[in-house]
Amino acid sequence: MPNSEKSSLRKVLLEKRDSISDDLMKIASEQIHRNLKKIAQFRLAKRVGSYYPIGSEVLTQDIMQELLSEGKEIHLPKVVEDNLEFRKIKDFNSLEKGNFDIMEPKDNCPASENLDVVLVPTIGIDRNGFRLGYGYGFYDRFLSKNNVATIALTYAKQIIKSIPHLDNDLKIDWIVTEDEFFKTS
Repeated sequence: MPNSEKSSLRKVLLEKRDSISDDLMKIASEQIHRNLKKIAQFRLAKRVGSYYPIGSEVLTQDIMQELLSEGKEIHLPKVVEDNLEFRKIKDFNSLEKGNFDIMEPKDNCPASENLDVVLVPTIGIDRNGFRLGYGYGFYDRFLSKNNVATIALTYAKQIIKSIPHLDNDLKIDWIVTEDEFFKTS
């Protein structure tokens, strides 16, 4: 599949996502949070991989805060060489600015395997669960090595008819938007 096709699609979808106003982003993120809690697999998860949002990504701070207050483990990604490691955080003070100016766990946060669920940031996704990320392949590499349930948090308008993919591209298990949540085929 030509990467140019993916990169032009990425550009269009990022522009579309970046055009969401802050107010709308907050409202949609709250609705996404509500829908997320309707998924039993998420509700029952004890160890959750999340991400700290950048730019126009779905806001996850309230989700993480709520999970922490429920005594669940929160693990955030940290880029180590070419790989993503999920590390356990106690609270937002466990974070610092890392690569790409993304808030990530400090070095003293323990790396963890065996997460129950990972919330995956998404630029675009199709209903089959094929996702368009930023193109670095960090999540794909991590997920291909770890058998974990995946949930894409995305705005409804980022779901498109089809994402170009290869046979070995990973599919996301669940998609949650402000309007709906569903298990992918």
